[in-house]
Formats: sequence, structure tokens, C-alpha cells
Amino acid sequence: MSKLLSLKSISCIEKCGSLIHARAVTISGRKYSSQHSEYLHRSVVPSMHYQKSLPRLPVPKLEDTIRRYLAAQRPLLDDDQFRNTEKIAEDFKNGVGKQLNEELVAQDKNNKHTSYISAPWFDMYLSARDSVVLNYNPFMSFNPDPKPEYNDQLIRATNMVCSAVRFMKTLRAGVLEPEVFHLNPAKSDTDQFKKFIRWVPSSLSWYGAYMVNAYPLDMSQYFRLFNSTRLPKQGRDELFTDEKGRHLLVMRKGNLYVFDIVDRDGNLVKPAEIHSHLKYILSDETPVPSSPIGVLTSENRNVWASLREKLIANGNGGLLQTVDSALFCLCLDDEAMKDHIHISHNMLHGDGCNRWYDKSFSIIVAKDGNAAINFEHSWGDGVAVLRFQNEIFKDTTEKPIVNPGSARATVDSTLAVQRLHFNLDDELKSGIQKAKENFDAAVSKLTIDAMEFKKGGKEQLKKSKLSPDAIAQLAFQMGFLRQYGRTVATYESCSTAAFKHGRTETIRPATIHTKRCSHAFVHEPGKHSMEELKAMLNECSKYHGQLTKEAAMGQGFDRHLFAMRYLANLKGQPLHSLYTDPAYSSINHNILSTSTLTSPAVGLGGFAPVVPDGFGVGYGVHDDWIGCNVSTYPARNVHEFLQCVHKSLEDIFTVLEGKPLS
Repeated sequence: MSKLLSLKSISCIEKCGSLIHARAVTISGRKYSSQHSEYLHRSVVPSMHYQKSLPRLPVPKLEDTIRRYLAAQRPLLDDDQFRNTEKIAEDFKNGVGKQLNEELVAQDKNNKHTSYISAPWFDMYLSARDSVVLNYNPFMSFNPDPKPEYNDQLIRATNMVCSAVRFMKTLRAGVLEPEVFHLNPAKSDTDQFKKFIRWVPSSLSWYGAYMVNAYPLDMSQYFRLFNSTRLPKQGRDELFTDEKGRHLLVMRKGNLYVFDIVDRDGNLVKPAEIHSHLKYILSDETPVPSSPIGVLTSENRNVWASLREKLIANGNGGLLQTVDSALFCLCLDDEAMKDHIHISHNMLHGDGCNRWYDKSFSIIVAKDGNAAINFEHSWGDGVAVLRFQNEIFKDTTEKPIVNPGSARATVDSTLAVQRLHFNLDDELKSGIQKAKENFDAAVSKLTIDAMEFKKGGKEQLKKSKLSPDAIAQLAFQMGFLRQYGRTVATYESCSTAAFKHGRTETIRPATIHTKRCSHAFVHEPGKHSMEELKAMLNECSKYHGQLTKEAAMGQGFDRHLFAMRYLANLKGQPLHSLYTDPAYSSINHNILSTSTLTSPAVGLGGFAPVVPDGFGVGYGVHDDWIGCNVSTYPARNVHEFLQCVHKSLEDIFTVLEGKPLS
């Protein structure tokens, strides 16, 4: 990290660590003007103004990494197992690890334009051969439009397409407001400060922001939002972006359509025309194809790569190029959503036919106007997608371009809209059928359930001086212990976007403190006084807060160990026993995989478990309630797990209210 990044600035980033890891993006009040209808807003500060001067993601000290690794292993191992793992870790630290770390640091110094984790992380995602469906792509659903008449499928889809183009134009013109965490908005989120900072050279701008407690975030991933697709290749996929594409990809009933949403001058096509084209697609009576090509994007990546080559050999190369270069994908679904569980299943995976899972993101709009974003994960993380989602929600609900009474365009959609016809031989049809069978088999094993705890939330926890996130995580630990009688490897995602080309770091919420506290609450509540139980809660909160700050500062252990293993593999050297130790495999077999976000735009978020015997836990801690959206496979019982989590939250809030546990 630059020497100019003083202890004071490090301390300030630590303060906003918990904010960064929650990935909640605050959209400040911005002025819209009818004369700039092509843009969401015009930022005084250029979009990438801070990018050059962002601090670099630090490579942690090896001794700190080993200490943190052992601390995370302690609650998962018995005494003999821990002694063995401790011995192996010390040997790594003093031998091979020292050499690998030195090489990693030297390599990092020679690549100051990026971060030490960026290339290995891209490689990890793009080399994975599993289907992106369930294994990688998450979803985030939009809250309904506050005005019911705007939740009409056609109106909502039209407004979202228009707002998405406005976002893209604002970004590419360099007038999208930079992504910044304001710890003191009264000083930093003001016209006066922005007028000042725009004249500070880009190479110094970050330091100007930190002087007023503002923390710009990395925006290098944003350029992959539009016109981007993950292309399947044998062994390792590629990311493709073609900014010349002016068309939208629309899917309905497994059919693919395209039409231009940006004109030759780079301006948004008349919204009334977009409305007419989408209406035409929604009224098209073309049946579901017997071989829906979109399902191929749900296949094993090598299988899909092979079938894609056959598609090209059959003369479909131009059509695939059209799909890949589309601005994004809009999926219009023909069914209405029954409830939250239906929304989760539909937006996470759907039926496999009406999706192109490889697009950087897809906006899905159901028959009743329920909408969500499903995104491919290799190119970027939640920060960029959530910012996009927040802006789209704000723009469509506050400044909708199309309304129920809008005038209709006199345009011939039969000429403007093209339905893509793929040339399929028997081998390709067989491949599509097999892909659909594999897809159906995979999603049939997934169960999703949700829980809302209505007896308390963020406000009460903060009054008790407890971290809301720490208490939610503790409830998961207690819930799992109550259900299965043990403590297991737990993963919580944390953004490191405060650094140049930062990606994510792992918070390890299963600690000796949560283990002790969970045991006390679940197995021996009568043995401890109210003060002792409150002290344990406080200890859990304090330690979780420390882990969160460290992770947001790039001071976890997971990415560092991962990067050293990647380096050893790259050199072809045998892996040290640290990486072959069963304890290392076990801590990376994340039975509880968790991620949190809260945003006025987002109703639900979700993802599948990362291991066959795991839970995928999406959650949010709100002012007066706590919500969880949890997925699992047959190895676990999600309904019982949520009952146990609910009981754990009840017990925690009972103690905070000074009442005895029942």
C-alpha cells in the first residue's frame, strides 16, 4: 500500500469496513433535468476520477495470515487435530510459505496497475467447469414499483430497458457519479466539495476524498456490465465485450429476439418504439421451440464449449455473435409469481429455456411485473450490479419514461424485431435435450425457504451496542448447532472494493466466541446468568466486528493462502502439506455460505449452496426485523434450519430484554 496511506486513513477505512462488506450502496439525492433525458444525471466529478489513485490491495504479512487461519480453524477441530494443523501451518510459515510469499510480494510490486488477487480470481471463475446455474449465478429481485399500475409487465420492462440504456450512456460518457462511501456526507457529498475535487489531479484525488472521510470504490468492473458475455471454451472460458452492439436480446418462451435500443448516433431509441417492440414480442404466438437453445448455457462448460463449436460449424456463428454482443438480456416470463419462494426459484434458475445465463446480467420480468437481475459472476461482484440495480429502481420509480397512458408509436415492429432462427442438426438437438435433462435433475434437488423474524432488528441491536451483522451470523451458528450439534465451516462474503481491482475477502463467522456462546444458549441456558449471556453476546459482536474490518481492509487469510497456492501450481511445484491437510479441505468446504445486502431497491437476494451438504444463506438485517432466504439440497433440512435460526434469534432478543430463557 502506498506510504501516503497513513494510519489515520487506514483507521477511517476500518470504520467503514462493515458498510463496505454489506455492499449497500446509498443513492444520494441527484438532480434530474429533462434536457439530459439521455442520462440519469451529470456528475460534476468524472466517473473514473478516483481510479488512478485508489490504494492498492495489500498482501497481508505471512505471520498474520497463519495466525488468522489457525484462529478460524480452532472452533472446527478437536485438540489433536488442531495440534497437527498448527504444526503443519508453522512449518509452512517458516519454509515454503515464506518463499511463496516473497515471490507473491515481488510479483505484486511489478504489477502496480492491479491487485495480487485479480488475475487468480478471474482464472478461478473462468476455469471452473461446473454449470454457472446454481453454482455461480446469484439473483437479486427488485422491490415492486410503489405505483401498482407501473408493475404491468410491458410497462415495467420498457421502463427498465430505457433506464438501463440511460445508465449505460451516463457511465460511458463519464458522468455517472463515482462510487463513494461517505462517512461524513455533510462534508463530502456536497456540491462545494465536488466542485473542488474535480480539479484535483486523478493521481491525487483519492487522498483529497479521504481528507473529508469519503472512500471512493474501485469501478474497474463496470465496463463489463454491458455488451458482455462469458464464452464457453475448452478448459477455460473467455470474457467477451463488444461495445459496438446497439441491440437488446429478448427471450420469451425460449425464443430469442433482437432489436436496436440505441440508434446510430448512440442515443436511446424512442421509448414508445421500445414499448411497441416489446408488446409485439409479448403477443407473438410462436410456440416454445422443441429444442430451446438457451438451455445450453446451463451445461457443464466443456460440454457447452463443444456444442458451441458445432453450432458455429452449422452456420450459426453470426447469430451467436449477435447474442454475445447484445447490451444485455431481457427475459419475459409467461407465469405470475405465487410467493417469495416462487420468485426465488424463478429468478435463480427458472426453467432453463428462457435464459441466457452467460450474459453479464439479465433482467427478468415475470407476467405480474415481478422483476430481478440474475448475473454471471466471473466478471464482477455485487457492488457493480447493486449500484446498477439501485439506479434502475430509482429511475423507473421516480422518473418513469413510459406510463399506462403514454402515446403509442406508429412503428412496424415486424421489421424492427428479428427472431433468431438457429440451424440445428440431430447432434445439436440431442445435446439440447441432454442439457435440459441435466438442468431439470439439478434444480429438482434444490429447496428454498424463507423466514422473517419480526421481534427485533437493527435498531434494538444498536441500542444494545451490538453489531447487527454479528448477531445474524451468531443466530446461524446457534441454529446449526441446535439442528446438527456441531460447528462447521462458514463463509461470509466481504467486498474489498475500497482497493484498486479488489474483489472479495472471506469473513469467518464461526469463531471460538460464537461456539462458546452458542453452546451456552443451546445446551446450558440455565447455567449462565443474564449478565454472563450478555457478555458472551458482546464478545461475539466485538470479535466479528474485528474480523469484518480486517476483511474489508484485505487482511483476511483466505485470499492470501489462495494466491500462494495458485502461484505454486503455476510454477508446477508440489503443494505443501498445509494445502493437503484435511483441515484445510474442511474449512474450505463451506457448509454455511452467507451473504448480506440491504437496499431500498432489493426485495430478495439468493444463491444456491456452494457444497452438496450446505446451505446458501441470503439475509438482511432491517430496522425492526431480520429476513433470511435460504437454499439447500436433500442432505439438509432447510425448514428445520430456519426454525432453529428463528428460535436462536428469539433467545438472543429475550436475553437483551432482560428476560430469562424458557
